[in-house]
Amino acid sequence: MAMGSIGDTLWDVVICGTGLQQSLLALSLSRSGKNILHIDPNDYYGGAEAAFSLQEAESWVDRLATEDKGLFRSASITKPDVAGLSFPRAYSLALAPQLIHARSELLSQLVSSRAYRQVEFLAVGSFYIFKAPIGPEQQPSLVRIPSTREDVFSTTDISAKAKRGLMKFLRFLLDYDSPEQRDAWKPFADIPLVDFLQEYFKMDTELKTYIITLTLSLDGRISTKDGLFIIHRHLTSMGHFGPGFAALYPKWGGISEIAQVACRAGAVGGAVYMLGTGVKSMATAADEIELELTSGDKVKTKLLVRGNESVGDEQSISRLVAVVGSPLKSLFESTIEGAPTPCVAVIALPSGSLTAFGEANTDPVYVFAHSSGTGECPNGQSVLYLSTMATSHSKEILSRALESLLPALDRDQVPQCLYQLYYEQAAGVKQSRLDGMILDLPGPSLSLLMDDASLNHAREAWKKVVGDTVDDAEYMVFTSREPVDDDEYE
Repeated sequence: MAMGSIGDTLWDVVICGTGLQQSLLALSLSRSGKNILHIDPNDYYGGAEAAFSLQEAESWVDRLATEDKGLFRSASITKPDVAGLSFPRAYSLALAPQLIHARSELLSQLVSSRAYRQVEFLAVGSFYIFKAPIGPEQQPSLVRIPSTREDVFSTTDISAKAKRGLMKFLRFLLDYDSPEQRDAWKPFADIPLVDFLQEYFKMDTELKTYIITLTLSLDGRISTKDGLFIIHRHLTSMGHFGPGFAALYPKWGGISEIAQVACRAGAVGGAVYMLGTGVKSMATAADEIELELTSGDKVKTKLLVRGNESVGDEQSISRLVAVVGSPLKSLFESTIEGAPTPCVAVIALPSGSLTAFGEANTDPVYVFAHSSGTGECPNGQSVLYLSTMATSHSKEILSRALESLLPALDRDQVPQCLYQLYYEQAAGVKQSRLDGMILDLPGPSLSLLMDDASLNHAREAWKKVVGDTVDDAEYMVFTSREPVDDDEYE
């Protein structure tokens, strides 16, 4: 469709924003035959889940200082006086990195829609616990969390008694939703999992830390119901796509890459895309909305779908992205024969392991370590993504976490930090809102794990566009666009 004709078309839907949910909606409609106009006031894809080069990150921070960018605030960049940074576009730093369990519904949708062919997924490797030195003679260290039966038996980092307790929990977890096991945890369903582990399994603090870390709970107080579900998914995802890993990460910037692939599928299906274009004003008629775009174009649509950037009620999080001048090879080693080399490792600094202004951290700090294999930095470097709950001291806590962690990553030569990007991200509203012909999708989740529940909003928007006559089973299920070999049917 020629760009000059956008004002002559009555659009079935105008999608504003290219965050994951809007992009999945575009993907779901790519074979619908509907007239779709997809705009974004930003000049980049991904919205709050974007990935930036160093130059783009600097422009983003500058814009935050002069205008309201909704869910983000307090952004700053620090460049230590050391050499080593490459050219700006050698980096692709994710604003909101998330891990995706192998059994996530998102992966199922990408497979059934054939979009997975355009995304390169990487293995997420080991989970570690940071151990602070007890005395002046000790060095900080990392302890790998055992996550399989074989791991538990082979590790020398936990006692025989703790091993028995961990094995008891793993056996319980693999069948946790059976009637017998449900009776055990149901009374604890809505209280913190850490309390259930103490009451039912009599776990010590160290073992509870191992278990809670697998949930990636930002405040460490995830409910028993949600915590058991996540750890069960982690364990049952192990080996689903290959040995040695339970989760994946999209190369070239994480969720942002999925958003771009989904938008490309929308464009192949006939959608018209306009980056750097938002909605300036709107007027509602009986059965359509007239939009004036920031480009000066005026368009009419039956439905406007946009992302809601209003701040929700939940606590914000603080994030620190650090580029370090070391490949951190010890973090990215396969632990099982035949497993792919992981490109992501997870490190937890538990509550109480750090201090800032004389106070210990009350919430854990999680670190996603990404190798150059993610495409997010040059060879010989790594990217560390640190996250914790936002408090008056959280910036200092993250700075302290980075400072404490670096010696544990390489004892022979402490890695140098080459670049730091700090910012705070607020939680968005959780629910969709339909007001006549305007559908507001909720803000992105702050979770460090892909939350399948958030995918339902894109499905509901798809249903609103295609109507009730289409079977729900057709959602995101596409046949291949490529020619099919007749031999496949013999």
